[in-house]
Amino acid sequence: MEHTVEKLSGNKVKITFTAPAADFEAAVQTAYLKMRGQINVPGFRKGKAPRRLIESMFGSAVFYDEALEALFPEAYMEAVRENDLKPVSRPEVDVETIEKGKDVVFTCEVYVMPEVKLGEYKGLEITKHIHPVTDEQIDARLEQERKRVARSVDVTDRALENGDKAELDYSGSVDGVKFDGGTAEHQTLVIGSGSFIPGFEEQMVGMQIGEERDLNVTFPEKYHSDELAGKDAVFHVKLHAITKEELPELDDDFASEVSEFDTLAEFRADIAKKLQESSDAHAEEAAKQSLVDTVVNNAEVDVPAPMVDEKLDDMMQQMSWRMQQQGFTMEQYLSMLGQTEAQMRDMYRSEAEGNVKSELVIDEIIKVEGIDADDEDVDKLLTGYAEPMGQTLEQLKSSFNEGQLDYFKHRARVTKALDMIWENAKVTDEVCDHDHDHEDEKPAKKRTTKKAKAEETAVEETTTEAAAEEAPAKPKRTRKSAKKAEETGAEA
Repeated sequence: MEHTVEKLSGNKVKITFTAPAADFEAAVQTAYLKMRGQINVPGFRKGKAPRRLIESMFGSAVFYDEALEALFPEAYMEAVRENDLKPVSRPEVDVETIEKGKDVVFTCEVYVMPEVKLGEYKGLEITKHIHPVTDEQIDARLEQERKRVARSVDVTDRALENGDKAELDYSGSVDGVKFDGGTAEHQTLVIGSGSFIPGFEEQMVGMQIGEERDLNVTFPEKYHSDELAGKDAVFHVKLHAITKEELPELDDDFASEVSEFDTLAEFRADIAKKLQESSDAHAEEAAKQSLVDTVVNNAEVDVPAPMVDEKLDDMMQQMSWRMQQQGFTMEQYLSMLGQTEAQMRDMYRSEAEGNVKSELVIDEIIKVEGIDADDEDVDKLLTGYAEPMGQTLEQLKSSFNEGQLDYFKHRARVTKALDMIWENAKVTDEVCDHDHDHEDEKPAKKRTTKKAKAEETAVEETTTEAAAEEAPAKPKRTRKSAKKAEETGAEA
């Protein structure tokens, strides 16, 4: 089958196919043999009605769609291979001319991998902002350790105060009717933690052990249960017990109890060292991300819309998964935010486009620099996933198929590309005043090609080229085949 390729705007190409009349007739006959058993014709058993009779009853175009379905995949794949196309979307098919006894002309439009024009990516200047650890940060970490080993002490000689832990029963009702999930016994609640509905904990302050009290509250307008959102409720509570945390003294005994050090001074120095190491690591990560952002901004690439949509699908799926881990559905989460899924996708579209552009640029650098990864590189990467999962390297590798291992080989190439960019950069350290807030103090968003998801699920990913070679995506139909066939005068 002959074809021609025409480049359209926006990384789209149009492929025009011309199927010889004989080839199309053979495809129509095959379609008839496949479909005849599904067509009822009075006077004939299913599958026994002649083709001409079926066409006279239902129109000459009755088998055209099925015939084109049979012809399209092979013709499409041949065009993709011969023209070295890298599709990134489903092809949209349209029929130009279709008539019995004549050549059939049909087209498809498809987005392809865009051209990337790299800018400067070697020898770039970047500043790494160093943040010295402060006494306040060290004190805060020591306080965390104190709270970690604090002991609970029963309180019997006073009323409930903020910061106390209360043991209570509660029973909630709306308009005098109890609701699901609104009743519990011997629950614990830290007063002032904000764990319960606004107003609940505040009204408990001052209660004595054994006291019962009605608390009047209003559920938030954006609440995960639509039945309760914005409703006034009454909770009847009974206080059973009060406990409070008793913190240890900040001295050498405390240090020897919670650490490997004998004195508080040694423990404090170790905390300072670890905090500084963490701060320095974050500063380097932020500088690396800033460098990648610069490399990406220096490049020119027109990101196809379908690639952005695919990235948005992935982001929404990951968000939905995180919501499920917290006991929410995506619908409940959107309801609490007062947003629709379409609004959320619009909100993240710019980020998704940036992620895709980063992937394309890094992949182009890999190609230009001829960067490859060997088994040692892949093993090094996988070890970082195996250890947190409690598996050996071999156990993890044995759980992956060839496509998944190819994915991690690509990840290893990406890592080497990023290391190359960093090693060739001119990095200047700048010690920052803590009174000055730098943008890169914020955790950097990683946008280094595809996300590694081994810890969540073993996802098989193949390159666009491989996907195109193995099986074309089912075409997105826009054609008017049957109707158009009749309009052009096709006869039985």
